[in-house]
Order: sequence, then C-alpha cells, then structure tokens
Amino acid sequence: MKVLVTGGAGYIGSTICTAIEKNGDTPVILDSLVGGQRSFVRSFPFYENDIAEPGIIEKIKSEHPEIETIIHCAARIIVPESVENPHLYYTENVSKSMALFESAAKVGIKNIVFSSSASVYGNVEGYVATESSPTNPESPYARTKLMMEMVLADYAKAYGLKAVSLRYFNPIGTDLDHTTGPYVKNPSHILGRLVSAAKGEIGSFTICGTDYPTRDGTGVRDYIHVWDIAWAHIKAISYLNTLPSHTHDIINLGTGNGTTVREFVRAFEESFNQKLATKDVEPRPGDVAGVYASCEKAKKLLTWNADLQISQAIKDALIWEKVL
Repeated sequence: MKVLVTGGAGYIGSTICTAIEKNGDTPVILDSLVGGQRSFVRSFPFYENDIAEPGIIEKIKSEHPEIETIIHCAARIIVPESVENPHLYYTENVSKSMALFESAAKVGIKNIVFSSSASVYGNVEGYVATESSPTNPESPYARTKLMMEMVLADYAKAYGLKAVSLRYFNPIGTDLDHTTGPYVKNPSHILGRLVSAAKGEIGSFTICGTDYPTRDGTGVRDYIHVWDIAWAHIKAISYLNTLPSHTHDIINLGTGNGTTVREFVRAFEESFNQKLATKDVEPRPGDVAGVYASCEKAKKLLTWNADLQISQAIKDALIWEKVL
C-alpha cells in the first residue's frame, strides 16, 4: 500500500512516514520544504511542491496509482504567528487545503486523514474534552483547524469521501529510532524550550501564565509522545476502510492525563538531573488555561491507546539533541 503524506518532511509528518514504513507500506511525500527538512524525506518517493500546485495531485496519482489515502499534515502551526499574520494562516491552512481535497476527489482518492488540533476546544469546563465538547478556538491557527474539519465534513457529504479528523493534543518526543524529531531553531513548544534552557542557549525557561484556575496556576495540557500519534494514523487508515462513503468523523489523540507546566518542568529536571532557572511571565496571545483529552473514542474505534510516557519523550528529546 502507498499513502500520500502532505507535510511529510515535517516533524509529525516524517514520524508518520516512519510508522507507515514500519507497517510494511510506502509513504509518498508531498512537501514544499517551506517548513520541512529535506533530510527527513530519506529514500521515500518525494514531490517538492505546494499542496495547491495545479496538477500536482493528478501527477502523483498517475505515478502512484496505488494511493487511496492522503494523510494531510501540511500546515502553518505557530499560534502567536497566526495572531500576527492571520491572512497567511487562512491562505495556507484553509484555502490550500480546500484545493488539495478537491483535487483528491477528482482523481479518486477518497480517504482523508486530517491533522487537526485540540486547540479547537479552547477552555473546557473541568479541562477534559470529549469530541462532543463545545469548540471555541481562540487563535487564527485554531480556527483554521476547525474550519477545515467543517470543510471536510461538507466535502465528504458532497463528493463521497471518507474522512477522519484527528485532534492532536500536545506532541512531544521523536520517533523511537531518533531519525526524525523537532528541528526549529527557536522552539516555542515546552519541551524544545526546556532543552534550550538545559543547553544554556536561553537564560531561563519562561512559564507563560501563572494565574490560571489550575492546581498550581500554570496551564494544563495533555502531552503525548509523537510516536503514539504516528501509530494512531496507521489505525486511522484501517478505520477509514470500515466506513461508508460520505462520512466524516472526529477523534481525539491524547493520553487522557493533564499535566501542568510546572509539573512538566519537574519531570524534565528529574530526567536531566539538574535544576533549571525559570521565569514567570504573562500568557502569550492565543494561550488558554488548558485542556486534556477524553480518549475513549480512540480506544473504541481505532483500538489505539497512548502507551509512551512523558519521561520517554523527554529522554528521546535529549538524545535527539545529540543527533542534530
């Protein structure tokens, strides 16, 4: 089996490609390399193009007729950047995704796995989000993800697609062989910033927001190992094959456990065996108090569960820094 992975040279996309290969199948990568890494492509079939490039999906399908599924990871993902430049995010994440889905339908690719985000929930009472929890995206980035879920639902109904939107919570770590991982020079995510602090690249680790109504005042999140996320996509492809046409479903991908920022810092310090300097500041634009996943639907429909712990992700991240 061959699977087209958009954004397959990115952090999560490349990890998904590794999982596809380990499952005995072949990923075909479509990536503009605006944010991806050429080295992550490895020996996989690769098309260096924009997802909305006219004719690119037709070309890929003609050269790889076995492709029946697209895993769509290509997107802009930085929340503060989306607040500063929403036009970029609506263009890249919404308009271009619509063109991709339309092209897929025209060439007969009927199965879509979409990389969505738990940021569509915003603040949730009690912090535990089920797939039926109210959505309240609080940044342009989050709104683009919710919009594309709506687009997919409409396209599935109109064009006979079968689609599932996977709402990722907070991916951390690397693939288990440490061949791909985070590569942003100035990371904004928690584990990348902690590693930067541990390496002395920044003076201290900044805790953004300390007055939230959580158990220690810092934001609570569901941190999930990226390898668990990658393997969920293998399960999602199998799940799509059981669905009738004209169907769109939404599934959370998380651990089901909430961890505050201060708790995560302590876990990192234990793995790193060193105390880090921290600095408390105001929340960033678009930040929310937090949310973590109810994962019952994923367990039932995908027969999937997050198995790897935060400590494993931290260990993998520290190893990855030596690989880079």
